Amino acid sequence: MKKTLLTFLPIFLCLAILLSACGPAAAKPEEPKPEEKAVETQEFTDSLGRTVTLPAEITKVAVSGPLSQIYLVPLCADLFVGFSIDYAPEAQKFFPAEFWELPHLGQLYGGKGTMDLESLLKAAPDLVIDLGEQKDNMAKDFDDLSTQTGIPFIHIDATVETAGEAYKTLGELLGKQEQAEKLAAYCEKILEKSTALMKKIDEADKRVTAAYLLGDKGLNAIAKGSFHGETFDFMTENAVVVEQVVSKGSGNEIDMEQLLLWNPEVIVFAHDSIYDTVKDSPEWQKISAVKEGKYAKVPFGPLGWLSSPPSVQRYLGFIWLAELLYPEESELDFKQEVKDYYKLFYGYDLSDEELNELTKDSFFKAP
Repeated sequence: MKKTLLTFLPIFLCLAILLSACGPAAAKPEEPKPEEKAVETQEFTDSLGRTVTLPAEITKVAVSGPLSQIYLVPLCADLFVGFSIDYAPEAQKFFPAEFWELPHLGQLYGGKGTMDLESLLKAAPDLVIDLGEQKDNMAKDFDDLSTQTGIPFIHIDATVETAGEAYKTLGELLGKQEQAEKLAAYCEKILEKSTALMKKIDEADKRVTAAYLLGDKGLNAIAKGSFHGETFDFMTENAVVVEQVVSKGSGNEIDMEQLLLWNPEVIVFAHDSIYDTVKDSPEWQKISAVKEGKYAKVPFGPLGWLSSPPSVQRYLGFIWLAELLYPEESELDFKQEVKDYYKLFYGYDLSDEELNELTKDSFFKAP
């Protein structure tokens, strides 16, 4: 046996050497993997004072609600990963057709549901943008949502007096400076002309006392000091003065007795309120503004020009109220300014016929 083992030993050694040569040690060395490119970031401090880390180049955006949607569509519709709310078919023509093919993400605030976080995660935006007024506990809400989803949430203040600055900030953030400057310039021009007009009106003591009424009975009002009434307060002496201002789209509930006491010179009704029936109502005929034919319907299309939501389309409200209340003093070219707005903010060429249809009940008629 020993002899046999010795005889085969050299053979085993040769096999071992051959196997070793064919094994891993002889394999072609793997090329080193290239290092993963680090994602470049930027630090952004929002209007809540929160410093948030964002991608240096933002390519996908979600919005917190309809107000933000209207501000951002004319600036960066190509970056949207979804929409907050949709509109009636006749209003959808003012938006890019592909916009409505995006997923519906819902909204964070307001009375029409909540944001669909599952759909938001699937859409995977670089950030969620909120515009408008600050709300209670918003900073904590956004911190919690950012932690929960891994998606940054930011808020930028935007009022009718600061929309221009908001656009410039957004332009820098999103790499859309050229378009942002155009949008900001339009807002600033309308605000400047409206400010000059109202200075002239106040010097002549000709500011009109008015009420902005909503609801199926016309007995909800946008009170003085409401975020929803910024344009209306700017252009009129809002007669609806209450102790506790409701800051929501439906406004404050009032009664006919209180309206009679306020006795506004002019009433404007929301597009879906009772404008069509007050002329034949004995109760409403007690209001001098109705009796004298000093009432009108707020233009609507694709949104209300004074609110609904209180977004950038309220600059149309400046133009309309100047034409309605102070036509002799206003230096705004109503028709041209409205057409310019639709072209710039919606990319839509509004015809004279369409403008007439939008505003057919929006000016005073003989009582």
